[in-house]
Amino acid sequence: MTKKQKKKSGIFFICLMIIFLTASFFTANPGSEPEGIQEIMRDAVLHETGRINLFGVLIVNPGLISGFAVTGMLFAVCLIIRIFVIRKFTMVPGKFQLILEEIVNLFDNMVKGNSPNRNTFVSAYCFAVGVYIFVSTLFELFGFQAITVSGASISLPAPLSDINGAIAIGCLSYLIIMSGGIAGNRLRGLGKTLKEFSLPISMSFRLFGALLSGALVTELVYYYSSLSYGLPVVVGIVFTLLHAVVQAYVLTMLTSLFYGEVSEPALKVSEQNSIA
Repeated sequence: MTKKQKKKSGIFFICLMIIFLTASFFTANPGSEPEGIQEIMRDAVLHETGRINLFGVLIVNPGLISGFAVTGMLFAVCLIIRIFVIRKFTMVPGKFQLILEEIVNLFDNMVKGNSPNRNTFVSAYCFAVGVYIFVSTLFELFGFQAITVSGASISLPAPLSDINGAIAIGCLSYLIIMSGGIAGNRLRGLGKTLKEFSLPISMSFRLFGALLSGALVTELVYYYSSLSYGLPVVVGIVFTLLHAVVQAYVLTMLTSLFYGEVSEPALKVSEQNSIA
């Protein structure tokens, strides 16, 4: 393609975009009232109007469908990597092998630094939950569609933007921490873990609030037509990527820190006297 042809193609594309942009301002939604911003934001939190029929048995929130989809995709990817990729690893790593090793080492080093005792299992857990939070947060960017019970089409949200998903992750992390306390210090470790009874609540709502805030900001920007051209793409991607990285890091860091605290072996009286 010559320079002249490229210039003509660029001008044609710009003119076409201007036509579509102008037409969108004069195109109304016939036969229905626009939904208010209060209703849009409330539904983003409570999912009252976007429920989905699960196999004709249960009416569930769309976040549950997203959770099933993300879990299935991760299982499939892990199975493919285990069968077809790991068996071909070499002493001199290629690009994909290097990326995998760096991700694993990132979580492994973080856990070993915060939990020097009994850290094998919690290292694997932090890796799994960190990857799940990161991938499930990015899931909403793909815009997978589902049909609600009312027959409308909706875009599936991030699984952890549903409070139930965030509570499940927070409680599971708390149980992992408790298991470390019991394994390391028996009843004393259990008691130390139970003292932090607010930990699963704080972990759950921190995760839920951070992901929900990004969704609400994006919904707010999309609602106003004067802002809904180009800006929502930037806002949505930036907020989603930021939350994916930050929340995966924060939850795994807190889990490894508390796990290391409750699993640390208690010093005997003779050892305490020698230190003193």
